[in-house]
Formats: sequence, structure tokens, C-alpha cells
Amino acid sequence: MHLYCVGLDVHKQIIAFCVKTLDGRIEREGSVAARRGVLDEWIKTLPGACVVGLETTMFSHWIYQHLKQRGVDVRMGHAARMKAICAGKRKSDKLDARMIADLLRANLFPECYVIDPELGALRRQLRFRRRMVQEEVMFRNKTAGLLMECGIEYESRKLHGKRYFASLLQQLGEEEKELRPLLEFNRRQIDNLRQMNRQVIQVLGRRPQLAERVKALQQIDGVGPVTALTWALEIGDPQRFGSMRQAQSYCGLTSAQRESAGKQQRGPISKQRNARLQSALIEAAKLAPINNPILKQVHSKARERGRNANTATLEVARKLVRFLLAADRAFAAAQSGAAAA
Repeated sequence: MHLYCVGLDVHKQIIAFCVKTLDGRIEREGSVAARRGVLDEWIKTLPGACVVGLETTMFSHWIYQHLKQRGVDVRMGHAARMKAICAGKRKSDKLDARMIADLLRANLFPECYVIDPELGALRRQLRFRRRMVQEEVMFRNKTAGLLMECGIEYESRKLHGKRYFASLLQQLGEEEKELRPLLEFNRRQIDNLRQMNRQVIQVLGRRPQLAERVKALQQIDGVGPVTALTWALEIGDPQRFGSMRQAQSYCGLTSAQRESAGKQQRGPISKQRNARLQSALIEAAKLAPINNPILKQVHSKARERGRNANTATLEVARKLVRFLLAADRAFAAAQSGAAAA
């Protein structure tokens, strides 16, 4: 049984803490430096059995894992649901730590899912790969922009091919000699980013358990390796969703709901979602109907009902989530059965 509730307000360099008893009396409060060695010393000063709560931020996950490895009962709070922290007129690190401790004490602390550390490390690599793709697109667009600024004609479909680009550089005249180093720099960046992209995909593909899971997801027509990797690493445990609607909401494919006095209102697509997973699913939904007759039928029916192209794509993405979640749950059940046997 926990005798104390500890609230942590986490920042980059400092952590404000508040230790409260179950009856609400403040036992200790203060702040410590956000360093591993300092946290180890701070754990020794805790008065007894306690539960620690902290809000999800950029700096929270390493603290969560560090405390958990030391045997501390620690819980991560859902940032969007912890509105009690920012609803007050006064706000400070000390008051935030007290509020988190009170939420724990009243059993009102909104916990969120925390991904496994091994999967979290792989997810970090995949998110870095997404950044590289964005940078590559930026350099591609910049190359085309430089040519258009100087009035140089080119074939857009062949522009980023090595042979065509090399021949294009040879055709530059004396008037465009200052353009050559800029184009060559852009080309080097594109090649380097492509190589790094391939390396990241290869590293992720070498993980045996992840590779088997991705292979199971790719059995769905229209799902490629990047979509399957994104789903596996962003979802983590597929069993954490109690219903299909929760999974679709997490993927950012449902609209916000407002209900008052018996009246319901639906707004645009909610901003509370996993943006990376949403982007991957939308891009997959645009191409999946080409290879998947069921998804093609979903898209056609939406268009026949008068829906525009974007709404029809959303319908396909929702159906794709159903397929992915079902396949992922089946794979997880098979793995559990094999482990039990």
C-alpha cells in the first residue's frame, strides 16, 4: 500500500516535487536537478512507500524509465487530460507538483500508455527517418526552384535521376556558372539523405520480432513496409485500444464531438492525435485502393454518396485501420499462444 503520493513537475534542467500523505498533508516539497545521479540520491530521501506521477513532456520519458528501473511505482499522466494544472488562476512549478500529487491521492490521475523502451528506441529512429524524407523533399523542391528562377527548361519526372541531372549540368552555359555549385550541393544532400533513409530501414528490418510483425501487417493488400513499420512502432501494443473507435481516434481519423442539452455537434478532424501515424495512413489510403479491391469499393461508395475526394480518402483510412488492428491483434495472439506452448 502506498503511504505517500509524489507529484513531479518536469522541466529540462529542474524537477519540482511535492510529497503528500494520503490525508493531503505536505510532507516535503522542493526541486532537484534533472540529472540521473541527483535523482538516485533523491529517491533515497523518500519517506516510505510512494507512488510518483508526472506529466507527459519531451523530458518525461527518460525520467519515467529511470525511476521505474529503480523500483519506484511511477505513472505517466496524459497531458491533454490534466487540465486541472492549467485551469487555475495561479500557476507555478510548486503548485503544479502539488496538483499532480492531489490527483494521485484522489485516484483521479489520468494515466497514459508508455511504450516499451526497446520499441521506443526503434520508434525514435523511424521518426528521424521521417525527418530525413522531409529534408530530401525540401532539397528536391529547391533544385527545381533554382532552375525555374533562371528560366532553364527541364523535365520534372527525370530531374532527380542521376544521368539526366548530370546531362543537365553539362548543358549549363556561362551565364549559369554560378548556379552549378548550388545544384551540385543540393544533389549531394539528396543522395546522402537517400542513403541514410535506406540504412534506417535496413536497421529496423533486422529486428526479428519487429520484422515478423511487419511481415504480418504487409499481408494486407496496399500496406507497404513503411506503413507497417509506422503502425507497429507508433501503436506499440494493439491490445491497449478497447474499441475500433479508440484506435481511429488515436490515428486522427475522427472529428471532435460536442454534446450539450441533448444536441450533438461534430467539428473538423481533431488535433488530438498521433500526427505521424495520421500522415502515414492518409498517404497509404490514397494509394491502397489501387491494390486492394475492398478499399477501392469503400472509396467508390463514398464518392457515389456525394462525398468529396478527401472525405472518401478518410473513409479508406478508417477501413485500413480496421484491417491493421485486426491483423496486429491476430499476430499478438499467435505470439502469446506460441510463448505459452
